[in-house]
Amino acid sequence: MWRFRLLFAIPLLLLASCVHKDKVHRIVVSVADQALEVRRNEHVVGRYPVSTSKFGLGDQPGHGGTPLGRLEIARKIGDGAPLGAVFRDRRPTGEVLKPDAPGRDPIVTRILWLKGLETENRNAFGRYIYIHGTAEERNVGRPVSYGCIRMKSKDVLRVYNTVGVGAVVDIVPGPLPEPVKPAPAKQPVAAIAQTQQPQQPTAQAQPQTSPPPAASPSPVASAGSGKAGAASVR
Repeated sequence: MWRFRLLFAIPLLLLASCVHKDKVHRIVVSVADQALEVRRNEHVVGRYPVSTSKFGLGDQPGHGGTPLGRLEIARKIGDGAPLGAVFRDRRPTGEVLKPDAPGRDPIVTRILWLKGLETENRNAFGRYIYIHGTAEERNVGRPVSYGCIRMKSKDVLRVYNTVGVGAVVDIVPGPLPEPVKPAPAKQPVAAIAQTQQPQQPTAQAQPQTSPPPAASPSPVASAGSGKAGAASVR
């Protein structure tokens, strides 16, 4: 039996090692704001209300608190399931609930199973800490969970379809931190030199002056022969 299990597990391990981790997206969960942001290269692409634990914060087994710190998405469960699909032990039961179905509080729609990356949240995976849909959508926005991060079905579906396995999840006690904005692009050196080059003054057009008037004949010339004098004044 153990040989059969080993042969069955080897392909799964090889498949897991071939999965490319999502290094583009990051999820930030604020306990103070009861909100979750999805960021792509530190640009916010979605913000949604959530519910963290009604037992406060912590990672102790049996405590029921929401762990803080840096985690990652270890598994995604629920591909193709309809909105409101009920899950038990991470398997769909076949039942589908409408939001706020009376007397029901199961995990629904999608599951993002979290794995702790730090000492303060090392038990998260073994405690089955998820980001998941809840049937009690009326309570989203208040701390009412048993340790997980609850979301409305439509919202968790958007998050599920956006982020991949390996995406970082930061759970912080305070407000949502401001996203880190990328530095502005540097201007090319050639363009900087062109903009800094002093402009040459343009030559101003010289005003045109009319030629000086011709000199009038001297009295001596006027007083010449009578024929010459008469012709010049006619």
